[in-house]
Formats: sequence, C-alpha cells, structure tokens
Amino acid sequence: METKTNDLPAIAQDYSHIKGWGIDADPKNDPTYPIRNRIDGIDGLDEYRGNTWERPTQQPVDMEVLRSIERPTISAVFGTSTPPSGLSGAIRRYAFKYSESEYGHWLPLLLADRVNMVEGIIDDFKRGHIPNIFAERGWKAEWKHDPQGLTKKVLIGTAVTVAVFMFLRRKK
Repeated sequence: METKTNDLPAIAQDYSHIKGWGIDADPKNDPTYPIRNRIDGIDGLDEYRGNTWERPTQQPVDMEVLRSIERPTISAVFGTSTPPSGLSGAIRRYAFKYSESEYGHWLPLLLADRVNMVEGIIDDFKRGHIPNIFAERGWKAEWKHDPQGLTKKVLIGTAVTVAVFMFLRRKK
C-alpha cells in the first residue's frame, strides 16, 4: 500500500501496531513543547519565558573546576572526585580554552584521558602497588572471545613502544 507524506492518518493507521507509535503527535503531551515554542516578550505567557524553575543552590567551589567557554557561570552542581592535576590536568586546561564545537576541545580531552591512565599506573608503582594490567584492561575476556585481535593489539603496542624507545635512544 502506497501512502502520501501529507496523508498523516493513513500513516498512523499503517504503523498503529507499533507500541508507542504517534505518542508525540499531541504537542500538549510533548515534554519539549514549552521550550521548543518559546515566545519571549509576550505578556501573560510566563510559561514561554524560558526556565520556570529556580536555579539550585551553588555548590561551594573549593577546588579548580574547568568550565566550557560557552557557559557564563559554573554549573550549580559538579563532580569533585578527580580535580585536574599533573600533565593530564594541563592538557585539560588547554582543551577548555576552545569551544565545545571544535576538535581543539575534544581531541585534547581524549589525550588527557590516556595520559591520566598512565599517571595512575605510575602512582600505583609509587605506592608500592603493582597493577594487574592484564585484568584491568579486560584481556582475559578478550583472549577468550578474540585471541587474534588481542595478539595483534599486543604486537602493535610492543612494536610502537620499541620504535619510540629506539628513536629516543638515538637522539642521545
């Protein structure tokens, strides 16, 4: 059966067997409706003036909190478990100088995560704890389900490490 795009009742009937089909057809049932159709500046329409809720009490800022350049203020509530520190923290500070719509923001954050992982391993060694990298990286499961992929990954990692080591050793 062929349907026209402007024949909405026919489309709704065609897919009525799908649970939840057409649930957003009624704009009064759409949770984004007041925000999507905001009309600022019209008297008597307070529901369309933006946020109709009060901002939560600001969490005390007792450590460095990185914030996007798109945000005028710090979020009311934020995580405090791992404040930026070390080389990974410096990379994160650099990343937050750029807009969230640019690679200059996201790529350094990815790099900072990898650097932070290495910093964590170094911290483990400083505390006298030898990390079980095999277990922490999930290599047991990977060995069980994809032994060829794991072997390839380990060989490539070893080759890159040896190449970097040799390159740095030659410069001296």
